[in-house]
Amino acid sequence: MTIATWNINGMQARLGFLHHWLRARQPDLVMLQELKQTGDRFPHAELDEIGYRAVVHGQKSWNGVAILTHAQRIGEARAVSRDLPGLEQHGARLVGAEIPVAGMGLLSCTSVYVPNGRTVTHTEFAHKLAFLDGLVQYAREALAGPAAVLIGGDFNLCPGPLDTWHEDAAEGSIFHTAAERERFGALRELGLVDLFRHGNPGARQYSWWDYRAGSFHKNQGLRIDFLLAGAALAERTAAVRIDRDYRKKKDGMIASDHAPVIADLAPVIADLAG
Repeated sequence: MTIATWNINGMQARLGFLHHWLRARQPDLVMLQELKQTGDRFPHAELDEIGYRAVVHGQKSWNGVAILTHAQRIGEARAVSRDLPGLEQHGARLVGAEIPVAGMGLLSCTSVYVPNGRTVTHTEFAHKLAFLDGLVQYAREALAGPAAVLIGGDFNLCPGPLDTWHEDAAEGSIFHTAAERERFGALRELGLVDLFRHGNPGARQYSWWDYRAGSFHKNQGLRIDFLLAGAALAERTAAVRIDRDYRKKKDGMIASDHAPVIADLAPVIADLAG
């Protein structure tokens, strides 16, 4: 089974690009972020034509998350949560679903878009930390359940020096603070595994590059998009990669400023809870 997470930076602007990628990569399960549209505007019919069904939590002009499943290859997702309890004011930033996967059992899947925080002195930074605290509690409860757990999305933080092109200059600034990293560490302490780092322990690769100043071509980026999984899923991860090729234009279409993160899971028949 192939799973992925991708901040597409606007569904309306990127629908053709998304179609191109889905046809080329054929993922079974995709967590999307930053849709920038309401659920009633989501292109269900267009995606259904190529085999994908969606669970959506949208918002006009901002935020918005979704989970896509390929209807013929894995079970259809059933939404079980939208937003973190008590943190709904932060917008449409989380959607969780349960998916019965043939040969793998029940999968708890969540697409999350963590607030940016702007700067460490901005009031939004405190909101970001509160959201991350809420996400830790959400993950704790998910891991206590019977399903295998997968959380993917744009976390808007760099866990360590390997995940940023300018650690020395940026240390202590937004995305690079001890407070953000402590909360990411708390997710890992619960038992969630950063699949890319697990499979590529020494790799300096990024998932986001600014549109400005030739950042992509200079490879001045950040790794802020993650696939986090319970230990049983992590053990069955055969390969993880950042799909850098889809940060480039395709057939004249402008890419998102994020690249997809993709993982291949080996088929299993055992219970994957944990």
